[in-house]
Amino acid sequence: MKVFKFGGASISTVERIKNVGDILKRYKGEQLLIVVSAMGKTTNALEKVAEAFYAGKKEEALNLFDQIKQSHLAISKEFVQTIEKTNPHSSLTIHHSLQDFFTEVEWLLHDKPVRNFDYYYDQIVPIGEMLSSSILSNYLNSVAISNSWIDVRDVLRTDDNFRDAKIDWTVTAQKINEAVRPLFAKTNIVLTQGFIGATDENESTTLGREGSDYSAAVFAALLNAESQTIWKDVQGVMNADPKQYAEAQWIKELNYREVIEMAYYGAQVIHPKTIKPLQNKSIPLYVKSFIHPDEEGTCIHNRNVNHLPPIVVYKAGQVLVQLSSKDFSFVGEGLTAEVYRIFESLKFKPNLIQSTAISLLCVVDDRPEKVEAFALRASEDFDVSVTKDLTLLTVRHYQNEIVQKLTKDSRIVLQQQTPETLQLLMEAKA
Repeated sequence: MKVFKFGGASISTVERIKNVGDILKRYKGEQLLIVVSAMGKTTNALEKVAEAFYAGKKEEALNLFDQIKQSHLAISKEFVQTIEKTNPHSSLTIHHSLQDFFTEVEWLLHDKPVRNFDYYYDQIVPIGEMLSSSILSNYLNSVAISNSWIDVRDVLRTDDNFRDAKIDWTVTAQKINEAVRPLFAKTNIVLTQGFIGATDENESTTLGREGSDYSAAVFAALLNAESQTIWKDVQGVMNADPKQYAEAQWIKELNYREVIEMAYYGAQVIHPKTIKPLQNKSIPLYVKSFIHPDEEGTCIHNRNVNHLPPIVVYKAGQVLVQLSSKDFSFVGEGLTAEVYRIFESLKFKPNLIQSTAISLLCVVDDRPEKVEAFALRASEDFDVSVTKDLTLLTVRHYQNEIVQKLTKDSRIVLQQQTPETLQLLMEAKA
């Protein structure tokens, strides 16, 4: 049994959804567990809905959601003619399922927020995966690619740390054995959603941005899959984002450790949590192109890989929070531990921390609510200053000439360096 994950770009149009069907035909007779992301830029659009709702802008939120609703209805309608030729009942099913998901969000948007933003984010944004997987499942069934659709929220159990939920592996394993394994006796393909789960009170949760890769890894580990494949719009893993670095090149193979390092520093190709479940079971991970499925792709495994090119990771939207001791006492005298306790209590992670004798420099993602809460708490012990609109550049296996090229239009605010990895916090030159 193999696990496939199809990202938003692979199902962003009618033609690409049909292309997924063509790829699956290559694996006829094999058992596949398929994890699907939201279509295209749907997650970004739903985030704007959540932001408008939380700001008390109900009409704006409803209007933004209606645009998402209409775009999905337009795609589903293009398939209805094909679906009705083989199974008229199926076209009714797709419309009913989509309407149920629309109603789930619209019901919430007519309410008023009384909980924190992260909670509402997780009740609104996951609908993107529900919509995309329903459309794909119905289309595949209409072209004789039989599959069973499941709501991952009935299977993947998490805690209530909204937007970065932790999986309850024991309960999830039990539910997969009870609800997923039996489906393979009916069809060779089981199709579900990535990125999301649910608490034991049936509240939707998300696993962090790009969490669909992680969802697929959870299924691969608990189903003892022979491999996991992530289908993307590039040949495989690149040493940089081609949109940010014109000289980006394909990497044929990597080991688990290198990919964990890349993910930790912010590379978007694979979610940071994805590798560990696969490594525990020695399950190889393939990254292949859905545009050119015959290309070799990248294989990620547990063996050593030498002579890697410089690996470049940009992380925009960074904030530098500088904490300075109020009475010039050394920060090592208990104050550093207090900073980590604040991060833990807020469920907020620093991307980089650097200390001097009397100050701590913390680089974090620009999540306004979290940054404000962190700065407020830290101000009890420190003088606090906040600098926004920064970019964190990480280069593994760095070479001086490449670093000079990457930083020529920026001012370096902070630098941290090991023999293998160079990190630079930068702002654009005035």
